[in-house]
Amino acid sequence: MNRSRRLFVAGTVGSAAALALSACGGGSSYSQMAAAPVAAPPPAPAPSPAPAMGAEALSCGATTISGNHGHALTIPPNDVDSTVAIVYSIAGSADHNHLVTVTPQQFAQIKKKNAVLVISTIGGDGHLHEVTINCA
Repeated sequence: MNRSRRLFVAGTVGSAAALALSACGGGSSYSQMAAAPVAAPPPAPAPSPAPAMGAEALSCGATTISGNHGHALTIPPNDVDSTVAIVYSIAGSADHNHLVTVTPQQFAQIKKKNAVLVISTIGGDGHLHEVTINCA
């Protein structure tokens, strides 16, 4: 092989070898990225704690209604923490309505599971009801 041809082949082979080495991780940024460790996904968040037993666990309402003919009263659990009086309808399945008012002091008592007695408003025919309220 003549000298100029040997130099050409040697130069071509050397360039090809250099190119092959750089593509295979010979110092390129690709090899540095590939060698970096993969970060683990963050751990799942801890579950929320169970709600504390409190007003939400209470079931409050009328335990008795005197002379009842279809009236009913259920008090939402969060109402027992009220700092103002709340007026409730006791219509239930009766064909007329009465109202009862529960004060913050009475809420405090029923929250402690002490029964309180409230008197309803007077109905159209002049009757009223005594309503005993408690929480279980």
